[in-house]
Amino acid sequence: MKQLVTLALGTTLAVGAFAQAFPSKPVTFVVPFAAGGPTDLVARQLAEAMRKPLGNNANIVVENTAGAGGTIAATRVARAPKDGYTLLVWHIGMAATDSLYKKKQFSALDDFEYLGAINDVPMTLLGSNKLNANTYRDFEAYIRSNGGKLNLAHAGLGSASHICGLMWQHAVKLDKSMTTIAYRGTGPAMNDLIGGQVDVMCDQTTNTTSQIEGGRVKAFAVTTAKPLSNHPILKHYPSLQEMGLKGFNLTIWHGMYAPKGTPPDVLKKLNDALKVALKDPEFIKRQEELGAIVVTDDRVTPEGHKKFVANEIAKLKVVIDAAGQYAD
Repeated sequence: MKQLVTLALGTTLAVGAFAQAFPSKPVTFVVPFAAGGPTDLVARQLAEAMRKPLGNNANIVVENTAGAGGTIAATRVARAPKDGYTLLVWHIGMAATDSLYKKKQFSALDDFEYLGAINDVPMTLLGSNKLNANTYRDFEAYIRSNGGKLNLAHAGLGSASHICGLMWQHAVKLDKSMTTIAYRGTGPAMNDLIGGQVDVMCDQTTNTTSQIEGGRVKAFAVTTAKPLSNHPILKHYPSLQEMGLKGFNLTIWHGMYAPKGTPPDVLKKLNDALKVALKDPEFIKRQEELGAIVVTDDRVTPEGHKKFVANEIAKLKVVIDAAGQYAD
C-alpha cells in the first residue's frame, strides 16, 4: 500500500512539475485554412496576445494546414501528443463538420479538450450589383420569383459562407432553391460576385465590409439577432430577424482546442492565458478592426464553450440534413 501511495504521489508531482514548466518549447496553433484569411488573422493576433500571460517567454507559432473543409487540421490536432503544444483554432466548422461529414476521423465533442471561445464575427447577405433589388424586402421578393434561375456562391463545403447560405435558404423557405456554386476560397467567390458571374453570397464582415463600402456589391442584411448599430458601415442594414426570419441569429465564432487527455494543469494554464488575452485592449481593438466581437460570456470557460458547441451541432444538423448537402 505504501508503495502504491508513493507511486501515485510521484505521478502527481511529475504532472505538476510538467505543468509548471509549460511551455518549455514552442506552442503551435494549427489553423485549418490558408494564411491571410480571417481565421488565420484571428489565430495570429491571439498568439501575440497570449505570449505574455502564458509565461516562460512563450513562443507561439501559427501553422496553416488547409484542406477537406478543416478536417485535415482537426484530425492532426486530435492525434497530436497530449501535452498542450499542439492546439487547434477553428471557427463554426467545428460544429458543422459533425453533420457535413458522414465519415470522419474525429468527434468534435469527444476527441478534444475545449479551451474556450475567442470571438463572434457577424455575417452579411450580399448580392451582385446586377440584381434588380436595393432593400432586403425587394431582394427577398426577387429571390422568391427567380430562385430557380439564380445562384449562390460559397467558399467551399464547411466554410462560413456555405453554412450561412444553407441557414438563410432554410429559414426563408424558398419554393425553388438557388443553384449553389462552391469555390476554393472566399477570394474567387467574391471576385465572381463583384463581376456578376454569381448572384448571391453570405459571408463574414471581415471579408465583406470593404466591398460594401466600395459599392462593388449590394448589402441587404446582417445575420445577427439585432442590427449592428455601432458599426460604421453595417449600421445601415437590418438584421434578418428584424426582417421576419424569427430566431435567425448567426455569427461565425472561433474557439481553441487541445487533444483529448491533455493534463488538467496544462489546460488551466492555457485557459487562464486565453482569458487574459481576451481582455487585452490591443487584441480587442484589432479584432474590432476585423469586424469581430471578442467573447465575454461564459463561453470563455471550457465548460461553457463545449455546451455552446453541442447546441450549435444540433442546430446545424437540422439545416444540413434538410439541404442534403454532404462533403463525402
